[in-house]
Amino acid sequence: MATLYPWFKAIHVFFVVSWFAGLFYLPRIFVNLAQVEDTSSAEYLRLLGMSVRLKRFMLPLMIGTWVFGLAIVFWGPFPWEYWKTQGWFHAKLALVVLLTGYDGYCSSLLKAFKRGSNTRSHVWFRWFNEAPAVVLIAVVILVIVRPF
Repeated sequence: MATLYPWFKAIHVFFVVSWFAGLFYLPRIFVNLAQVEDTSSAEYLRLLGMSVRLKRFMLPLMIGTWVFGLAIVFWGPFPWEYWKTQGWFHAKLALVVLLTGYDGYCSSLLKAFKRGSNTRSHVWFRWFNEAPAVVLIAVVILVIVRPF
């Protein structure tokens, strides 16, 4: 299985990049949805449709990120004892769990838009949209620099 390690890493990176594209874009659509006042307008329905399709597309990307990330850990060249001692890995894992929760929260926000019951402003969504970028910076630093 260790010979598959570089393949697992490459596929993991593909899924991470793709999932992040969705995590960056979906809240941006939410900004636009929050700015449309008439929830029955063509613009609102078009943006809602875009967000529903994007969210549906993001689920397999998140799952692929997890599956191939765990494949790196469990079927890579390093024993489990190695991973247990790596502080940077624990921090990265915590951030990925947090990001998974963020993705789930996006689902609940999308449901509110579907019901026409969103109470958040477009300004709130602009700030909310920044969270994945902060997490991405932290994860990249943890994986490349391994500060602890």
